[in-house]
Amino acid sequence: MSWMVRALLVSALFVVGCKHAQAPVTPEPVAQACDAKQQEISKEADQRAAPWSIEQHLAKNFPDGSVSWLMKEGPYQTFVVQSGAKNFGRCDDNGCFLFAAPSAVIHEAVKKSMTGATHDPAVLGQALGLPAKNFEGPLRMMTLDLKASGSCARLPVDADPGVWKCQSEQDTDCFKFGGYTSGGVPEIMVINAPVAQATVAEIP
Repeated sequence: MSWMVRALLVSALFVVGCKHAQAPVTPEPVAQACDAKQQEISKEADQRAAPWSIEQHLAKNFPDGSVSWLMKEGPYQTFVVQSGAKNFGRCDDNGCFLFAAPSAVIHEAVKKSMTGATHDPAVLGQALGLPAKNFEGPLRMMTLDLKASGSCARLPVDADPGVWKCQSEQDTDCFKFGGYTSGGVPEIMVINAPVAQATVAEIP
């Protein structure tokens, strides 16, 4: 997954009130934040994951709608700062794509990896189920409220940019469909996450 960790909207809230109370507003399904192409991909991914779906995945694993991901300092400076990027992720004609995990999971993993003034990449990699080399050196941790940002979110699929496909059954750090990293951390694909709306923290 190179420099991205492969990690949103809250679940529907059902309210029972008196007969004079206003009807509760059901949150807009996350797929509606996606364009037609991404909605179709999301629909196909849900069919493949059935009876699981992106809405169930978000309700269970991303209840506060907040997602986070990590980048090495070098790529962050090159692809975000110096390029003046508007969106995070690997970009093509269909948008900019990144893997994100629940913010609580990423923040806790970073906290536990700190040894004095710096983080331990081996500890961070083990916690997230990803190679330690992905986290060597200074990092940046991005946090984004998906609902507020209006970003598209769906289950990741094999054809997504940044996917490292398995070469054999023995491969453990490669992409496996289902919404979880090889280490069991919940993940989603976020499309067009705006740089201006993300909170960025330095991880020495």
